Amino acid sequence: AMLDSTLPHSRKEYLSSCLSGLEDKKEDASKMLHQLRETKSPWEIDQIRKSGHVNHEMFLAVAEKCGDGVTELGVASVAEEVSRKRGFGGRIRMRRWPMDCDRAVVAAGRSGGIPSFFDSAIGGSGANPMAPLGSGHRRIEEGVPVLVDIVHVHRGYISDCTRMFSSGSLPEIWVERLNDMVEIRDSIVNKLGSGGTCSEAWEMGRGLAVEMGHAEHLMGMKPHQAKFLGHSVGLELDESPVIANGFARGMHEGCIMAIEPKVVYNDGAVGTEDTWVAGKDGLECLTAGESFPLHVEW
Repeated sequence: AMLDSTLPHSRKEYLSSCLSGLEDKKEDASKMLHQLRETKSPWEIDQIRKSGHVNHEMFLAVAEKCGDGVTELGVASVAEEVSRKRGFGGRIRMRRWPMDCDRAVVAAGRSGGIPSFFDSAIGGSGANPMAPLGSGHRRIEEGVPVLVDIVHVHRGYISDCTRMFSSGSLPEIWVERLNDMVEIRDSIVNKLGSGGTCSEAWEMGRGLAVEMGHAEHLMGMKPHQAKFLGHSVGLELDESPVIANGFARGMHEGCIMAIEPKVVYNDGAVGTEDTWVAGKDGLECLTAGESFPLHVEW
């Protein structure tokens, strides 16, 4: 059995050739393994909780050491130093080929409105044409939103969290947009925590965004809007289920998901994200949660 749905064709052909002498028919094990990974054991949950603690430390370092004039890559380097010292091994695994992800995506001002090949709300300018995603060379300026999306991997297990920063205060319009995303997040957490399905949570979150006037900006701008409001994490960043249309099942006990409502405009992006685990009594936050502000002023 092979993970046919995630292997590049050439690799699949090579492995099939190596196994050609076997009499048994080769089967695609992708669906079975992906479904098994949807339920984390208590040990796995503990690894992601520990990953979330390091994630929190990364944000504390960003809040302390960064500010006006620092580049996006400079902010990312501060977060990455903490991550490396705490054991990050250098790779974030993703299921969908050719998806590739940087550990710290920092989007200051207009960088937040730049789309990319990556199936997510935030693209960013990237460092160069060979790395056209995430943090770039733009410097932080006073009064512009700085979105910091941080991933840490502890013993192979992923935590994902986003917070907002700014040099000085933000214009009221950005504060209102962030508050709207918090309202959408809280509604999604309550829906999933009470047994609602992922597709119901998507429809509810999207409906709220429409009422708030964000329909054309939720999770990106047309034609580059991502069609989800959250994704499961574990050994990979893009596990299932997903808060999206078509996922007619909820978060069962042991399911871990990053919930991340965001809005994107030409002059920036704003949103929030935390990683949650489903338990008997609802959802528990495994990342910064209420212990770190949604918006920090340098």
